Amino acid sequence: MNKTIIVLSLLSVCMAATAQENVPDSSDVFYKHLQLNEIVVTGLAGDSKMKEMPAPVSVIRPADLSARSGGNIIDAIAAEPGLSEITTGGGISKPVIRGLGYNRVVVVNDGIRQEGQQWGDEHGIEIDGAGIHSVEILKGPASLMYGSDALAGILIFHPEPIRGPGEFGGSLSSEYQTNNGLLAYSLAADGNIKGWLLGGRFSDKYAHAYRNSLNGQVANSGYRERAASGMLGRNGSWGYTRLRFSYFHLTPGMIEGEGDNFGYTPDLPFQHVRHYKVVSDNTLHLGPGNLKVILGWQQNRRQEFEESAGEPGLDFRLNTVNYDLRYQASFKGDWKTAFGLAGMGQKSENLGEEYLIPAYGLLDAGVFATATKSLGAWTLSGGLRADIRWLHSEALPGRFEDFHRRFPGISASLGAVRPLGKHFTFRANVARGFRAPNLSELGSNGEHEGTFRFELGNKDLKPEYSLQGDLGLDFTSEHVSVQSAFFISRIDNYIYSARNGEFSDEDLPVYAFRSGLAHLGGGEIGIDIHPVHQLHLSSAFSCVYAREKGGDDLPLIPAPRLYSEIKYEFTHGGSLFNNAFVSLNLDWNMAQNHFYAAGGTETATPAYLLLGASAGMDVVIGGKTRLSLYIIGSNLTDQAYMPHLSRLKYIGIASMGRNVTCKMVVPF
Repeated sequence: MNKTIIVLSLLSVCMAATAQENVPDSSDVFYKHLQLNEIVVTGLAGDSKMKEMPAPVSVIRPADLSARSGGNIIDAIAAEPGLSEITTGGGISKPVIRGLGYNRVVVVNDGIRQEGQQWGDEHGIEIDGAGIHSVEILKGPASLMYGSDALAGILIFHPEPIRGPGEFGGSLSSEYQTNNGLLAYSLAADGNIKGWLLGGRFSDKYAHAYRNSLNGQVANSGYRERAASGMLGRNGSWGYTRLRFSYFHLTPGMIEGEGDNFGYTPDLPFQHVRHYKVVSDNTLHLGPGNLKVILGWQQNRRQEFEESAGEPGLDFRLNTVNYDLRYQASFKGDWKTAFGLAGMGQKSENLGEEYLIPAYGLLDAGVFATATKSLGAWTLSGGLRADIRWLHSEALPGRFEDFHRRFPGISASLGAVRPLGKHFTFRANVARGFRAPNLSELGSNGEHEGTFRFELGNKDLKPEYSLQGDLGLDFTSEHVSVQSAFFISRIDNYIYSARNGEFSDEDLPVYAFRSGLAHLGGGEIGIDIHPVHQLHLSSAFSCVYAREKGGDDLPLIPAPRLYSEIKYEFTHGGSLFNNAFVSLNLDWNMAQNHFYAAGGTETATPAYLLLGASAGMDVVIGGKTRLSLYIIGSNLTDQAYMPHLSRLKYIGIASMGRNVTCKMVVPF
């Protein structure tokens, strides 16, 4: 069986094409690549067409997002080339772009960077996936746009678009998963009354312990997720103003490889993770451009309950204020420019009886200028940014030292795009990125309950500086397209944790933070074929190799991966059933034999192959879509597997087994 699947996978990579969004019957939009070229994405100097972007960008469109399943929003998009996830069971996932994660990936939601103690292993991204309309994945250093931490790239989650004047509507969606009994629903409504905007959403999700063929049911892997959000705003000839507010609450069990709790309610140990956010997003039309002012406040509260359900052990409260002031304009001669200042302030407190990192205060400030210019067939873009971060760690006698650090950084980027004849497009980009070390890396000193280790920081760490080059060559014809993107990167002062051979008083292995010179390289290549209107074939291969100069392979680097899909669409523009499709996919994760072996920090990971299938359709009544249905099967062969980036791998727990997801969306 496995040999047959591997042969099919290899055949499909030779003739693969990605499944496109359902579109009218028009020969000039049959193939996805041309459609994607016209999509507007987030560029250095403001919104730009994807075909003008010198660095790699992926877009997950609404139709594609609806036809996916996962325990959370990161899990749902992790099949994208170049994107991986660090997982802890079914409810917790953290994004990894080209082998870099944690504070090297900036997540943007509601127009501001999401700040939720992303240095931690045992919690995910506090975003309600039901409220996400589309996703942009920007690969490569993006410090020009968001300052420190965007060393690997950016994930941008876009909300539902604003309705036109006089329009009202909403949706009710529900989901069920057979493996962990996941039950989810989300209700949303919004409208536009003569330019006055309002909207709201409520979502709820439950899951009991998941099952696999190796461990059976995995004790305490259930979780609950609840979220609410709202929006008020005003559109006018002068611009717009929008006030968004949201609440997110996740209660996951902390998996330890033992116990007998398999229900929906997590048992000790478990967490409460709450995230509150208010964002004021304003744009004023001024002269040839727009003045944008974004102000945000966030509070992240993470509590770990280990001995008592009423008294948390670890209890972190993080308050963040974000600010972004920029002017974006277009001028004669095809110039697009943007300049401004942006940053954030943070205050973190320890409210529990146990301590892992010190309480701290942080202040970021950055100034930047970017430009895009068309010169004949060439499109050039680039910019410069200067950042500074002030950090103050508060003392705790016998545990943490009082220290101050200042981290200045310069970021720069220069890129070019040029069509070569009718079918080819060439892209090149070189960028310098910057990342200041976080408080976990600098000052941690304690047991990290969810990670089975004792962590020890290093207050002498220096900022990371990356220099990365990207090259891409795309080919597009009526029935075939190929997209390729390759990169090579050098990161000075690359920070990582490794076992130092010692054990804590609690007999936990000690992991200490260190740094070195890192070299990374790799890329993605996708081949698309659309031989006939209804048949779509696709394959995408991605890989990353990372090594410290004169030393070992770096930790937490995903294995090479080949993802292939065959999709057949039955109807377009049907009077009753529309956009009906079936698809079959193969997800081949190859062996990862390049791992950080020093001190037993990591081990090799064998290859595994996952088989999936899906089907969906819209029900049309009165010329409008009244119901959308999806059935999505994953790991249909019930393979017992442990991804290289799974934190449960090191206690012998495999990922979720066979699972079938049923989704329903009712628009109104």
